[in-house]
Amino acid sequence: MKHIIAPSILAADFGNLQRDIEMINQSEADWFHVDVMDGVFVPNISFGFPVMAAVKKYATKPLDVHLMIVEPDKFIPEFAEAGADRITVHYEACTHLQRTIQLIKAFGCKAGVALNPHTPVTLLQDVIEDLDLVLIMSVNPGFGGQAFIHNTYKKIQDLKRLIQGINEDLIIEVDGGVGLQNIANLVSAGANAFVAGSAVFATENPMETIAEMKKLTNNSVNI
Repeated sequence: MKHIIAPSILAADFGNLQRDIEMINQSEADWFHVDVMDGVFVPNISFGFPVMAAVKKYATKPLDVHLMIVEPDKFIPEFAEAGADRITVHYEACTHLQRTIQLIKAFGCKAGVALNPHTPVTLLQDVIEDLDLVLIMSVNPGFGGQAFIHNTYKKIQDLKRLIQGINEDLIIEVDGGVGLQNIANLVSAGANAFVAGSAVFATENPMETIAEMKKLTNNSVNI
């Protein structure tokens, strides 16, 4: 399966957002990762529909939208209309998860579910065949620049076992503390999509960093 690099717009320079978007367009990255936080589900607030529309205006690659919000069902139609290609909601925020997954698909988007570090992958077994993506949080959501949680490797391997014979095309995405130092190990564990924020935008040459990440994923072997 193709390995996907998804730079997080949350780490971009908002004073030069168009410039950073166009850099990603020209890079070897595959998706734009868009983090949406409401200050309730997580202790931080990020952008909403106006910034989404601005990103969509210039982006030439898919928008991977990660909703770290309570009651996501209320806003899924608007995020779909604003240009989301994939919408990921948190297991911990959804009372009726199957209904939420179907709502995302009804609006023409791929459906993903994110798991916080303390949430086991086994809780997805009753919906796993309906998902396009599972996002494993390798830090506690809300802020960038946190230290990577090592148990993430085991969770990826657990998820790989869970999808065997059921949904083997599922994309396993990792978000938090991902960078050049661990991306090859994440591929070996079984992940195939990688969100990188400061690991890309805080470097001297983000395009070269993305290219190096892509090279490391292509040279890695799944176990």
